[in-house]
Amino acid sequence: AEYMGEAHQLELLCSPSCLDFWFAIMSLSSVLPRLSVRAVLQANRICGGNVSMKRFSSKSGHGVLSVDQFKQLIKKDDIRTVIMAFPDAYGRMFGKRYDAEFFAKAALDDGGHCCTYLLTTDMDMNAVPGFKLASWEKGYGDFHMVADHATIRGLSWQDRTALVLCDLHDPKTHKPVPQAPRSVLINQLRKVKDLGFGSVKAATELEFFQYKDSYEEAFNKNYQGLTPSGWYSEDYHILQGTRNESFMADIRHHLKASGIPVETSKGETGISQHEVNISYEEALAMADRHLIYKQCLKELAMKHNKSITFMAKPHPDQAGSSCHLHLSLHGPSGENLFRGQQSLTGEIRSSELFRQFLAGWMKYTPELFAFYAPTVNSYKRYRAGTWAPTASSWSYDNRTAAFRVVGQEKSLRIECRLPGADCNPYLGIAAAVASGLQGIVEKLDLPPMFNGNAYDLTDKSALLPRTLTEATQRLENSKFAREHFGDDVVDHYAHFFRTEQEEFERVVTDWERKRYFEQI
Repeated sequence: AEYMGEAHQLELLCSPSCLDFWFAIMSLSSVLPRLSVRAVLQANRICGGNVSMKRFSSKSGHGVLSVDQFKQLIKKDDIRTVIMAFPDAYGRMFGKRYDAEFFAKAALDDGGHCCTYLLTTDMDMNAVPGFKLASWEKGYGDFHMVADHATIRGLSWQDRTALVLCDLHDPKTHKPVPQAPRSVLINQLRKVKDLGFGSVKAATELEFFQYKDSYEEAFNKNYQGLTPSGWYSEDYHILQGTRNESFMADIRHHLKASGIPVETSKGETGISQHEVNISYEEALAMADRHLIYKQCLKELAMKHNKSITFMAKPHPDQAGSSCHLHLSLHGPSGENLFRGQQSLTGEIRSSELFRQFLAGWMKYTPELFAFYAPTVNSYKRYRAGTWAPTASSWSYDNRTAAFRVVGQEKSLRIECRLPGADCNPYLGIAAAVASGLQGIVEKLDLPPMFNGNAYDLTDKSALLPRTLTEATQRLENSKFAREHFGDDVVDHYAHFFRTEQEEFERVVTDWERKRYFEQI
């Protein structure tokens, strides 16, 4: 419920079972937009004081901001806190919170600093040996955090808070750190311009599972026996989706209010699985939106006393969560360069550039597969009949194919169904761009379109890496990857992925105990 004043609104945080509160609100005010603070307080007393209220500015969203707008809002006290952040190797958001006035004076133009170990840790923030970029021997110095002014935005779900994404630079050379995920993508997008094209546009379709348990409760349960937010498949199911609409509506509202346009949300095939689709955008901006999207949803889940997961395969008996990657190449004037007059299938036509781009993407995917499937869990998602591809093929509007071509004319694009929800968007999009552009450079011929059920493919040349170990080896041995990403980037991520696999191999799983404890 919101107090619809000019300056302030009330955020009402109550237990999920506190339905009496909402009935009390309705009984005290028949017209919600005229709801008074006194009515809210009286309703709270009726409910026995189960509602905590927090006053914050109604202008704490603002969306994307110019530097001048940003500074004016700080002067008006509409922004008090600034988060300067960047993606780590896993695709998590890391950084610092600044006093807004200090940030405007000292960090907006001059930047900040953070420890170099942040690109070399494991998931538990342990310093991992063996990286060239940072180590105990090098003393774990600092990166220079350089604010990207084009990313300034207000975060509507936080109290008078703005977010600024940054790039990591070497403080000695003043050059971007090539291993930083944002740098990896920026370097590939620079090649788009070098080849005379305008831009790459992208969208990432992120799926997730949600649970009635809070994150703390899930942790205390060792992430087992959690209560899903639904009890049957809700793929496009409006009734089942309605049960979670208070949370999903909050997501749509706050993403939009924070400068991330939302198109749709829907239930997915898994029990308590959902998807929120955000608008198509230029590739770097889309990767940034993906980063903020995940942060927003996790923080809103905490406010709703829920938990969500972006694991690729949280449940062995259900479909996994994907990050379907949509991509198209555009000219300097914004025209879709995939559009053309060559017959693709039926009435669908494409350009030669489209065919070459898709051919390159398909050819080099096995070598860069770890950028699409970066965790041990990623590979458990690829199972026949679960909406995740198991072999490399392309087809038009066929969800069994790894590369599903969709749209027509100006909307013609490629949907790669390989990345899971655990994909780092900067690395995944960078891999797609590098592969597609190389297809154009080599003028590759597109293989014939596959018709039918791609799960039936048995051609060994179409098979993809089955484990993180195999994918890491393919990356490390890839001449293409080293030529297009550089030895420093390839060696860094090969070591990163290998460390993840080694961590898993040291763990004794529940499956092993159940299988071997008594009977071996």
